Amino acid sequence: MRRYISRMPVHEEPPIIPPLAESGKEDYQRLWKPGFLIAILAIALIAIAFTAFFMTLYGYLDKLIWLENDFVLSNRWTIPAGVLIFSFLVGLCQKYLHAPNVIHGSVMESMRKGQAGSDYRTFPGAFLSSICSLLSGASIGPEGTIATMVSQIAIWIRTKAKIVRDSHDAPLGFDMAALASAFNGIIGSPAFTGVLATEFQMGEKNVFKFLIWNLVAGLVGYFFYLSLGFTSFAALLPFPPLENLSAMMVVSAIVLGIIGSFLAIFTGLCLKGAGELMEKRFGKRIVLRTVAAGIVIAVVCYFLPELLFSGEAQIHAIVQNPAAFGIGMLLMLAILKLVLFSLSFKGGFLGGPVFPILFASTLIGLALSLAFPGIPVGIFVLCIEAATIAFALGAPLTAILLVVVVSNPSPYLAALIVTSVATALVLGALLKPIMEQRTREKAAPAAGQTPNAGI
Repeated sequence: MRRYISRMPVHEEPPIIPPLAESGKEDYQRLWKPGFLIAILAIALIAIAFTAFFMTLYGYLDKLIWLENDFVLSNRWTIPAGVLIFSFLVGLCQKYLHAPNVIHGSVMESMRKGQAGSDYRTFPGAFLSSICSLLSGASIGPEGTIATMVSQIAIWIRTKAKIVRDSHDAPLGFDMAALASAFNGIIGSPAFTGVLATEFQMGEKNVFKFLIWNLVAGLVGYFFYLSLGFTSFAALLPFPPLENLSAMMVVSAIVLGIIGSFLAIFTGLCLKGAGELMEKRFGKRIVLRTVAAGIVIAVVCYFLPELLFSGEAQIHAIVQNPAAFGIGMLLMLAILKLVLFSLSFKGGFLGGPVFPILFASTLIGLALSLAFPGIPVGIFVLCIEAATIAFALGAPLTAILLVVVVSNPSPYLAALIVTSVATALVLGALLKPIMEQRTREKAAPAAGQTPNAGI
């Protein structure tokens, strides 16, 4: 770059876009031609059309099998029976159809599954595994299944059509544009995945180069879903607006940010524990793995059917009358939800983390609001939700925007949401060196060293 600028006439300004290496110049130039824009629009339409189809199919089967089935509603024993049947089917999809899973992935990776080297040939298995996972009652959200399948579709299209070469970062921008379209539709925000996709790509080169395509594709998905009249998750949890702001509310938001951070840490510990347990007991015996996880889910949900599925449907009844459950029951349901979510993830079910975490965070917020009725309930719920998601996903702007979309808060309440997320970020920065040190100490004995070797 310095050599390039030194060769320019003194009176000329350096170019806004720095020169690329010769090997990447061709792909870079193609990104700004009409042909690539048409490709982005095409994959956006394909992604949102598939998402609409999949969500419609899932909604129909969910009503047919669970929600509006009189036989199931009048016979509680069908809950464990159904969970076990679909758990077995998930295992079969993975064993014989090589369906992907999130057993060895992180929470963040579950929402962008498939971008890096995904085998699109496993799409039939991914499709069937996604349907069975969502219908099994496991604590997973639909966003993970959508991410996996849409990514595979995008990779297949750009590979067969030779839209971009795999040797540069252009394929990532193409794939993320597809996800932006899909997520904007189901979330119900024209800007949500412009932020989400950009935060997903923060470790990549030229991250902001693809922001325009994320926004364009996201708008396509949003307007497509809206025009069809599909139900999104916008305004899922509305709360009364705040008419004023006090110092106590700000302090409460800071405390709730800390609580949300530790809730995310607890979730991480549950994921780690469930992963180690399932790996030790079952290893690569994937059918036994999913069935074992299904047995635990079936037993728990037989007694506590509120914990079935991701929680976005069950949460409405709880929010409307949290006093009917009580503080103790709300806290227990929240903790069990995160345990079942971890077991579902590491048991082999294909899905996403957002809605189970929202469910657990909401219940803890409701419990705290019962304990401290002087503070508006929206502060408790939304601040904990935002902090937990920001800490768990490592995507603070996405967390803020998601909570704003699902709750439509007033400006004062939005300011408190940002306060809680900022608190979670500060706490995360303070805890990061400690957590890294513990990780190194645990890794040292495994490598045949002592924890203090070299000090």
